[in-house]
Amino acid sequence: MFVDVAKIWIKAGKGGDGAVAFHREKYVNAGGPDGGDGGKGGDIIFQADRNLNTLMDFRYKRKYVAENGKDGGTKNCTGAGAPPLIIKVPLGTLIKDAETGLLIKDLSDEQPFVAAKGGRGGWGNQHFSTATRQIPRFSKPGQPGEEFHIQLELKLIADVGLIGFPNVGKSTFLSAVSSAKPKIANYHFTTMTPNLGVVDRYGNGFVIADIPGIIEGAAAGAGLGTAFLRHVERCRMLLHLVDVSGSEGRDPIEDFEIINRELKEYSPVLAQLPQLVVANKCDVVYDEEQKERFIAHVEKKGYPVFCISAAARQGLEPLLAKTGALLESLPKTRVFEPEYVKTPVSNVKDKSFTVKKRDGVYVVEGEWLNKIIETIRFDDYESMNYFQRILQSNGIIARLEELGIRENDPVRIGDLEFDYLP
Repeated sequence: MFVDVAKIWIKAGKGGDGAVAFHREKYVNAGGPDGGDGGKGGDIIFQADRNLNTLMDFRYKRKYVAENGKDGGTKNCTGAGAPPLIIKVPLGTLIKDAETGLLIKDLSDEQPFVAAKGGRGGWGNQHFSTATRQIPRFSKPGQPGEEFHIQLELKLIADVGLIGFPNVGKSTFLSAVSSAKPKIANYHFTTMTPNLGVVDRYGNGFVIADIPGIIEGAAAGAGLGTAFLRHVERCRMLLHLVDVSGSEGRDPIEDFEIINRELKEYSPVLAQLPQLVVANKCDVVYDEEQKERFIAHVEKKGYPVFCISAAARQGLEPLLAKTGALLESLPKTRVFEPEYVKTPVSNVKDKSFTVKKRDGVYVVEGEWLNKIIETIRFDDYESMNYFQRILQSNGIIARLEELGIRENDPVRIGDLEFDYLP
């Protein structure tokens, strides 16, 4: 099954907690603190793989969580950092923020991309030893890793997009010029997924993508709708196949205009791509006059026309030679620029805060305070004293007293609530 859109949740690993430990050694009295730092949490890394061509794996697994860093140990030993979680996707996959739809990264090459960073490890108690606090019995916990929902969207990377109505011979053409083996049958919508073929006989060679499902109204959702139009967006040029045999009673001029109109309605950029028109099934033409009218109409619009028979392998060489030569002069495959900007982490140096009284509770708010609370062990006397000094030195106690706080009045900071004791 071909899947080209998937929504998943990723979470980088949490950093390991710092250790609380003290040096223990024979004949050494009053050994100092030697609790080690926690290890870094694992990153979430995406890497494009040329051997993949579908997002099928993400249909069944939608949560990806990296390992946490190891906690610090004694003797100043730092905990082990967690390995990154590497997620492989097809080349050409777009990573988007699921909430905003903004592009985070276009994986158009095989360079790894860190989508979510693991949390830093917490400090061990060795960092909190001072001349007046020689036995710190607290440490810092590890920081959480980044987590969010993302949407993966595959836009195939191909040099040439093969477009046209169903049953005009696109699959037959692809099988004739490359080693691709698409399904071929005499009914509409035989091809239900994009097929890629490599032509390696002209210039540096090129990749052709057979784009299925483009019919009248496709840009508005008819047929296979816009499901596969996205795969044309990377193409550097188009081969527009038209059935000129008249075997199905269709007007080739009308078909040609309808397809170009759908391209323009879906994306004006696609409509401006260089386009070679391929008049297919010329070996079984019923109405020679209709064929000539079609060629005259297309050439009047400035498009080169190549008459071929994909089934009989006729007229392919001039077309492929022209395609290869044209590609040499065109820009490289389109790479989409990122649009998403991560929300910057709040500056911990900003010690601003607010104190308000709500329903008899004194509420203290400040993002930096929430981070401080994560480091406090409320069952440890020295850690509590450390917390008290922070409130005092940053003016929070003074502000509470200005608002008239009294002994045993409730105070709330984040999720923490306690009684005030002067």
